Parts: sequence; C-alpha cells; structure tokens
Amino acid sequence: MRGRTGLLTALLLAAYPALGVAALWPLPWAFAVLVPLSYAAELTLPRRAADALGRAHMGATLRFVARETAAVLLLARAFPAQPHWYVMLATGLFLFHGGRAVQTWLALFVDRCHNQMPITTRNLDLPGLRVPPAPPASLLAWRGVRPLYLDALPVAPAALAAVEGPGWAPAAGAAAALAAQAAAVAALAVLARKAAHLRDRRRVVAEIEERVRDHAPEVLMYFSGPASAIYQATMWLNTMERVSPRTLVVLRERSLLAALGPTTLPVICVPSSVDLMNFRGLDSARVALFPANVGNNIHMLRVPGIRSVFIGHGDSDKEASFNPFTKVYDEVWVAGPAGRDRYLRAGVGVRDEAVVEVGRPQLAAVARTSPHAEGAVPYRTVLYAPTWEGWTDDLHHSSLLTMGPRLVRALMERRVRLVYKPHPLTGHRSAAARAAHRQIVATIRAAQDSAPDSPVRPVAITGREPGLYDCFNEADVLIGDISSVVSDFIASGKPYVVTNVAGLPEDEFRSRYPAAGAAYLLGAGLDELPGILRRLDDGEDVMAEPRRALRAYLLGPDHPDPLARFDEELRRACERSRGSLALPVGG
Repeated sequence: MRGRTGLLTALLLAAYPALGVAALWPLPWAFAVLVPLSYAAELTLPRRAADALGRAHMGATLRFVARETAAVLLLARAFPAQPHWYVMLATGLFLFHGGRAVQTWLALFVDRCHNQMPITTRNLDLPGLRVPPAPPASLLAWRGVRPLYLDALPVAPAALAAVEGPGWAPAAGAAAALAAQAAAVAALAVLARKAAHLRDRRRVVAEIEERVRDHAPEVLMYFSGPASAIYQATMWLNTMERVSPRTLVVLRERSLLAALGPTTLPVICVPSSVDLMNFRGLDSARVALFPANVGNNIHMLRVPGIRSVFIGHGDSDKEASFNPFTKVYDEVWVAGPAGRDRYLRAGVGVRDEAVVEVGRPQLAAVARTSPHAEGAVPYRTVLYAPTWEGWTDDLHHSSLLTMGPRLVRALMERRVRLVYKPHPLTGHRSAAARAAHRQIVATIRAAQDSAPDSPVRPVAITGREPGLYDCFNEADVLIGDISSVVSDFIASGKPYVVTNVAGLPEDEFRSRYPAAGAAYLLGAGLDELPGILRRLDDGEDVMAEPRRALRAYLLGPDHPDPLARFDEELRRACERSRGSLALPVGG
C-alpha cells in the first residue's frame, strides 16, 4: 500500500512540471495525453498523501491552478496571433475560482447553521426556531476540492483545441463550469437565507431550553464517547422508553446524534461543557444514568441536585465491570448478586451500600428456546460472538487471535449452522484482531458462495442488525469470551461455551470468572470442541442445573420481572434525590 501511494504521489508531482514543459514548448499532443493522466492521479491519490502534500504547500488548489495556467500558456504559445482565445480561457478560469470561493463559503455557512448549533436535538418540537429541513448532504459536501474538478470542462477542450485548431470549445467549457457553480451558489444562498437565524446562539439555546422545560425530565441518560461506542447507549433506549419517569437522552459529541439508534425519547446534544452546566432545562431532573465511564462524565457529575447512577453497558467479569472510576457515582446498579460481589472482591472503593441490584431489563426479549428446539429446523445453531481486543493488552479477552479462524473452520466442518457476530469494536485497536476478523468473514463468504443452497449456511453479521439478542434467540449454543455477552446469554438458559484464551487451570478460571461457572470451557487447541458438541447432541447437558443456579446469581430473580424492578428502583432513586424517601440504597 505504501509503495502504491508513493508511486501515485510521484506521478502526480511529475505531471505538473511536465504539463508546463508541454505548454511552453509547445507539444499539444503531449499536453493532451498528460491532462487526463493528471486528473486520474488526483482522483486516485489517497487522502493521507493528499493531506501530506497540503502540509508541504502543494495543496490541491495550487496543483489545479498550475494545470489551468499551463492550459492558458499552451493556447498562448500555440496561437500567439489570436490572443482572444487564451484571454477568454484565463478570464473564465479566474471567474471560476471566484465562484468556488463564494460556493465554499456558503456551504460552510449553511453547514454551521444546521450542524454546528450550540445544541442539537431529536424528537423535540422547536416551533420558535422554525428549523428548515436539513440541506442535501451532497450539496454541503460539494465544496473545497470537489468543485475544482469542474475545471476539466475548459481545460480538456483547450488541450484538444491546441491539437486541432482554435475554437469556442474552451470558452464554452468555462461557461458550463460557471453555470454549474452558479446553480450551486443559488441553491446554497436560498438555504443560507432560511437558516441564518440558527446562528443566533442565544435564541437557539433559549428555545431548546424552553422546550426541554416543557418536557420536565426527571431522568437523564447521559452519554459521551466516540460514535463507534454508541451501542453502549443504544442498548438502553428501549428500556428507557418503557419506564415511568420522564426521560431525556443527553449526548455530548455531535457525531453521536446521527449514530444513536432509533428512539421515541427526546434527545439533546450539548457539545460545550459550559452550555451543559448552564442549561436550565435540566433543573427538573433528579437522576442521571451513565452507561459508560468517560472523562466527560465529570460535567454532568458537577451539576448539583442530580443523583448520579452508573448503569454500565453490560455486566461481565471483565475489568471494566469493576473500574475504580465507578466510585465517583452516588449509586452503582448491577444485575444481580454477582455484580455486588465483583466490586467487593475488587476492593476499588465502591461502597457496598452504593450497589443496587436491579436485574437486566434488556433481557426480557431473550427467549429460552430456539427454532431447533421447537422442531422448526433439523440443525443446531452455534453462535460465535467473540469480544474485542480491549483498550490494552491487560484487558485482552478476545479469542479471535488465539483460535477464531480455526474455530470457525472447525464448526463449519460439523453439521451445525454457524452465526458469527463479533463485537462492534473488533479491530479498533489491534491490526492482528482486525486481520483475524476479516479472515473469518472471508471464510464464511467463500462457504456461502460454494454452497448457496445449503440448509446449514454459515452467516457473518458485521452490521447492527440483526441484534445480539435476536441472535441469542436463533442459537442453541453460544461460544463466547469473558464479556457481558456470556452473562446475558445465561438468561436464555441454553448451553454456552467460554474460551479460555489464557490457558488457565479449570478451577482457577471458574474462580476468577464466575460467569463461566456453568460453562463448557474451550482451550486454544479446540480439543474439547468435538466432545462438547457430541454431548449436547446426545442430550447429555451436564451443565443444565448449574446454569439455572448461576442465572439467579448473575441476573437476579425472575420475579418481579427485571423491567418492573428497574422502573421501581428508578422511581426510588428520584425520591432519594429529593430527600423525601428515607430508605436505604437498594432497600
């Protein structure tokens, strides 16, 4: 890849002095050949290489102007007695760049009006702002470098004119480029006029503040982080839509608003910490829920009168589920007794009285059966759902590197239907994990292509849908790593296999990771796999009873149902925040 990038960069840089030589000589045929080659090099140049050229003061505008100047010089040298031809081309190109400047400025202005408001929203009516419909993304994106390619309309005809003789084609091309720019400028001007009032910061904040006050939220679900981690908030949306206290979702990064999953809840995005802490629309809120531990949480933690509750994004035996940072919250909600014990064992400063067992309300949709168990299909479905590589090697529980591709091939050799659903952040940090994931996907797609009508067709799910719990309901067996996936799957009561990537002795592994207490363990050599599958096929599920006991330990009792427990605890937390309910935490 580096060699290809270097070659393209060298070809691009060589093209422009070559165009200048061909123009000054003049060599019309050489110029006519070099022009399309220079455009092709521009189009295929990787973004990183283009950025590097910009830092070296050889940006796109300079390169395009160099080619345009060469075209004007070519006509001047080819037809010295007819100066009007190159004067018209030079004038057209000069106006072209003026139009490009106006177009880019308008596109940036409209983008700022719509997408850089101090606070942006979803599912919140703002009649006082009269927010116009979002402008076409293609119109906003067509600025900067992209319009430069319109100069091909006059430059290419100029190259041909130098070969075949003077004519009106270059001037007509310049006129066509100017007309295209004029149309874009006119459209952007209309959009700018309609959206100009959104640049009034005070007006925008005041209107959104008023609408949020009308909603009078009692509970805030607060999330900050990269768009790739938005699943941590999305997994709570359905639950929060069904609880009785009025809820508002509060996001901090602009990219999160579009990435957040579908919801009927009102959503606001407040990038500025100052705007957040001064936003009076949150005065009615009594509880803030935090699905993730990130630095920006401090801004909400500093808001007085709001009780902070860490709800996480899944209980597991991973180190993230007993992060020392968690002690900053007023309360820490866990699914069952295992979560409480996890913090006690870790000794990270989370007080036992701050821990509240609320169940896992998201798991209400997890079925305790499968199509195979109900006789709908003749084959067993195995779900392989490995975790990602973690932020550091100390948090590396993923089986992808140690056994992933080999495990997938081994499963495909047996008469089972394989469903592969990796963690959304797979390959985010580790190139080796990314390569293993791609190898698995390629293996599955090759098998699909070779046997498209097979009833045990393997599937690789790399997008958001179908969701993890939908995959749970299809599966008869889970193969997973130490992660919340394992803990959640236990709600189904179905057999599960946990990978022992570190090769620990069985007793030590189960002691260190209680969620594996009722699992079949799988080492890196995959030696246990045939026996596990054969035993399950023969109905010898020796872990069935331990799973039932572990389910209550990890997820809490089945009655009342987790959603009712969560809703009740949420209302009690609001009362605790008001100081009017004298009950101990979790009482």
